[in-house]
Amino acid sequence: MTVTLSNLVKITDYIWEIPKTYRTDMLVPARIFASQKMLGKIFRDKSLEQLINVATLPGIQGQALAMPDVHEGYGFPIGGVAATEYPDGVISPGGIGYDINCGVRLLKSELVVRDLEHHQGLLSKTLFENIPSGVGRGGRLKLDDKKLNEILSNGASRIIEEDFGEKKDTRFLESGGVLKNADPTKVSQQAKDRGRDQLGTLGAGNHFVEVDVVDELYDVEIAKVFGLSENQVVILIHTGSRGLGHQVATDYIRLMLSKLSAYKISLPDRELACSPFSSKEGQDYFNAMAAAANFAWANRQLITFEVRKSFEQMFGTKTKLSILYDVAHNIAKVEEHEIDGKIKKVIVHRKGATRAFGPNHPDLVEEYKKTGQPVIIPGSMGTASYVLVGTDEAMNISFGSTCHGAGRRMSRHAAKKEIQGKKLKAELEKEGIFIQAGSIRGLAEEAPVAYKDINDVIDVVHQAGIAKKVAKLRPVVVVKG
Repeated sequence: MTVTLSNLVKITDYIWEIPKTYRTDMLVPARIFASQKMLGKIFRDKSLEQLINVATLPGIQGQALAMPDVHEGYGFPIGGVAATEYPDGVISPGGIGYDINCGVRLLKSELVVRDLEHHQGLLSKTLFENIPSGVGRGGRLKLDDKKLNEILSNGASRIIEEDFGEKKDTRFLESGGVLKNADPTKVSQQAKDRGRDQLGTLGAGNHFVEVDVVDELYDVEIAKVFGLSENQVVILIHTGSRGLGHQVATDYIRLMLSKLSAYKISLPDRELACSPFSSKEGQDYFNAMAAAANFAWANRQLITFEVRKSFEQMFGTKTKLSILYDVAHNIAKVEEHEIDGKIKKVIVHRKGATRAFGPNHPDLVEEYKKTGQPVIIPGSMGTASYVLVGTDEAMNISFGSTCHGAGRRMSRHAAKKEIQGKKLKAELEKEGIFIQAGSIRGLAEEAPVAYKDINDVIDVVHQAGIAKKVAKLRPVVVVKG
């Protein structure tokens, strides 16, 4: 049975629901945040069928959710959110993704756009030379087991102890840049070996370092709290846990598949492999996932060091790069949310979805208590990115979650067939966007045309109230693997 527009119930102009009566095995409804205009494109892949499958997971609470950037993924759709009951609902690696704690960090500079004039080309080359990128590319550090385990346990703070940052940096990272339940002994030797030399590297695909200019402010007061102003130069870093995180996902998907019958779990799709959160397999995965998440925060921290070094080489010590915030968008966390009028502890899976906590949430640092959490949403190469802020409405209707990017509308294979990388690079440079990439073919995969319109995606989350626009960013330099 294929879901169609006729199966959707309109809740608001920006929220649509597939009732749990749609299929007998659904335990909760499936909800989609989208405009009417966007719905047609969502039906082009299997993302809504995947969302319906998520709604069958043991212990799922409230609704299975899809953000407007939703597209087909492994088991869960990318742009999916699901909360399962604590402690006996399931945890599913497919609901976090292979790139554990892929996320985005925004750095603020003291430069303005005129400071970049005639320097974009050299800046792009300097960043590209200083930040290793590409498939399997190693970094400047090769960690022995002791140091790697310390990073898996302590995240960004451990790499800062090696003089790759400032102690106050961790204050502006989601969870302080460390999940304390991390257990390096639950990460396989194969995963450790894959990550051993990858700290401080971007990888390939949609990962990047991007220099942007603040192009427009929507909320001047909140922008002021965030330290943002028009024409200011800012930097986005988008990457995750590299091969280590991928191997953690691979290891535990395989293990959980082998244990489904032991826990009497029946799934409509084996890619939803899961175990009860309270089981040995569930706990081992959760603690290994936390270790991989810590590796990702340390990775973005080391890249931050390289970005700071690059800017100092280019502009001298007059520019200081401070962290606005660092958000994860592939992660599972134990949180409390109101469901059916009761406060419940749940395991929130966010896969291609960003946390968006509203004002006065206890997990926020004092600087952001009154405004709500900064939310950083990158666009596709050559298009705008956005800074938003979390809302009380997100806490009410989306488990404190919002979108994570534009979302693909075209496969990588299709993009490579349709787009010429060299031509794309030349066209973007004509628009004032200077690009350095390790692979011209890879550049074609990430062309703006391969993605949904980021402005449409942001408009949906803003209108639905699950994040509010603060600032729009325009790219001027892009470095990709």
